Amino acid sequence: AQILEKEYGVPADVYSVTSFSELRREALEIDRWNRLHPGEKPRVPYVAELLKNCTGPVVAATDYMRTVPDQIRQWVPGKYVTLGTDGYGRSDSRAALRQHFEVDRSHIVLAALSALADEGKIDRATVTKAIRALGIDPNKPDPMKS
Repeated sequence: AQILEKEYGVPADVYSVTSFSELRREALEIDRWNRLHPGEKPRVPYVAELLKNCTGPVVAATDYMRTVPDQIRQWVPGKYVTLGTDGYGRSDSRAALRQHFEVDRSHIVLAALSALADEGKIDRATVTKAIRALGIDPNKPDPMKS
């Protein structure tokens, strides 16, 4: 959030998710309740309520596979980008793991900027400049294949 704000003028909120599975479970329960009570005021899942005023993309980064944050995709408004450690890691530390699988802070910033460019909120030249400034090698082999 600090890099996005300071270097690119992009305000960001950061949330810590202790369990994507619990968020999904709660949302599915609410979906079921809403389906079975069509005459009642619909309930809103916690994650949807939390993000209802979100005006930009949401980036979820995890040390687990991308399928973990993907569990809540249908309740996240707007563009939702997930980063995770899909593949085979040969990392000796968490920092090395995050760098190898491109879920470190530099890649989170890049994902946010790229999503903003996809939405037309910033220009692609900013993303290109960020790749250089963040020290990201665009020709690095895909970690899911290496």
